[in-house]
Amino acid sequence: MLYDLSLHMGYIYDVPASGARHVMRLMPLSLTNRQRLVAGSIAISPTPDEQSHFVDFFHHPTTSFLLRAPHETLDIRMQARVQVESQPIAADFSPLLADLPEEVAGIWSLAPDSPHHFLGDSPRLTQARDIADYARNCAMPDLTALQIAHALCTRINKDFTYDPDATTVDTTPVEAFRLKRGVCQDFTHIMILALRSLGIPAGYVSGFLRTIPPPGKERLEGADAMHAWVRIWCGETNGWIELDPTNDIPAGTDHIVVAYGRDYSDVVPVIGVLKSYGGQRAVQAVDVIPLK
Repeated sequence: MLYDLSLHMGYIYDVPASGARHVMRLMPLSLTNRQRLVAGSIAISPTPDEQSHFVDFFHHPTTSFLLRAPHETLDIRMQARVQVESQPIAADFSPLLADLPEEVAGIWSLAPDSPHHFLGDSPRLTQARDIADYARNCAMPDLTALQIAHALCTRINKDFTYDPDATTVDTTPVEAFRLKRGVCQDFTHIMILALRSLGIPAGYVSGFLRTIPPPGKERLEGADAMHAWVRIWCGETNGWIELDPTNDIPAGTDHIVVAYGRDYSDVVPVIGVLKSYGGQRAVQAVDVIPLK
């Protein structure tokens, strides 16, 4: 599937910022046999006084930029064309939960995709007893790691209500778990914590999801949004698989990957610091247009 993507992120400040430094992770990745970035560009207004590009630990193309002059707004626009390939359905050769630690121990690599990075606490995710108890109810001893991951994905989708007004970007997984409401970031964080509590390596995927309007309705421009789902290590044979608990589906050709990390802190699309005071208002619009 070939897509044209466009993203607009805008910030309007109550009081002009006298300076700012930001870091962006917005451009979709190129992934072997999965996804290819055909072309892409990012425009920033006002024009940065300094700009640099680097690849971070998890292999994200990252842009850092500095604004020295006072500015009342910040406008970021990304455009990209991405080819996403369909993935074959793999047989389940993942180990039983009791055998998974031995397979993890057999991995000596500490490369960015090593399961060792995705087992313990991370900046936004620390152990939570309520979520661990919830996970144990899905971890029957005769189930494989992949079967447990699917069971948790389905249960979270069933037990939690999608409600964009219930949480914010700073809501903790424990708070969202108690509310039983939230958005894709919340469901993803809860599922990651649940899997890690069982000893199953799990991480965060940031990206885009193609949405299809209801029958008879036109697609609205800018109605799509950035999305999040879960990456699970299911042993040496199956490796990493991706599940979307918000929709209870495997990640497929409608899922476009921007970044991988331990949690949201590793993949924040735009983060920075301002010399200013007062409030700010943010706007975001995303279009995911299938071409063929």
